[in-house]
Amino acid sequence: MHGRRIRAGQNAQLSALPVALLLALSLVFQASAQADLRTIAPGKLIVAFNGDLPMTSLQEGQLVGTDGEMMSLIADDLGLQIVPQQMDWDAAIQSTAQGRVDVMLGAVGWTAERSRVMILSDPIYYFGVFFAQPATTRYHTFADMAGKRVGTVIGFSLVPELRSVPGVGEVRLYETSDGVLRDLAVGRLDIAILDPPLVALAIKQHPEWHLHQLPVEPDPAFPIMSTKYNATIGVRKDGAALADAIDAEIARLWDTCRNQQIMVGYGVNDASFFIPPDPNPRAGVDRPDEWISPTLSPACNAPSVS
Repeated sequence: MHGRRIRAGQNAQLSALPVALLLALSLVFQASAQADLRTIAPGKLIVAFNGDLPMTSLQEGQLVGTDGEMMSLIADDLGLQIVPQQMDWDAAIQSTAQGRVDVMLGAVGWTAERSRVMILSDPIYYFGVFFAQPATTRYHTFADMAGKRVGTVIGFSLVPELRSVPGVGEVRLYETSDGVLRDLAVGRLDIAILDPPLVALAIKQHPEWHLHQLPVEPDPAFPIMSTKYNATIGVRKDGAALADAIDAEIARLWDTCRNQQIMVGYGVNDASFFIPPDPNPRAGVDRPDEWISPTLSPACNAPSVS
């Protein structure tokens, strides 16, 4: 674990100190750093997640998945021990908004509305909206939803807009992504709108479902479902110091290519996940007017575009 680091200029003086005193000083520095972050429990980071791979899951008590591994790296660098709390997506949103957990994970898409109930970190990657569907269809426009049964998850930011699509046959809301996918696979749904990395993993693991997904064709009448999202870490509203520290660590993920490496490790190797939306939706909303979306360092090996 890493707390505040002692500057190089102090090394000569510190080297003469007894080992026990050095250890005590180290603990003081670490405790001070943790206190500054003002987590709910000192030295702990309470993390809400819904367990949808490839974004989040729990294995042998450790957070895994794209978002889970990034959060584990961040927590380690901040000297915090993760306390995982798995729950449904809607419960994770409510728990974060009400300050019962420190952060929430799992392709937390940025919206202006969501930024009013929690602090949304700088992005760790980007993603757009796709229609998951049987391999025999090619639905990719809002008009294609006419008369169709469309499923998604309770609490997803696109739900109110989805209900407003003219002619949409039926909108079915589920507590979990797994329920949506299974109903799609057996024909109880025509279209599913879920996190694209999750669908990509499901398609790879279950070829017998005969599913594929296509990006939605943007329509200005439906800005939420037409946008490309910032995938963020949601932080409780009174956790400004923690959010700032997380943003600093996220900048390091982009600079060192670690977010890209982790994503590729879970089969997410499309270059679009590392290209920000244009125009920038956050500048002047929950970021300064001059804020620029992060991108990969030029030293990173760019993934392919699928």
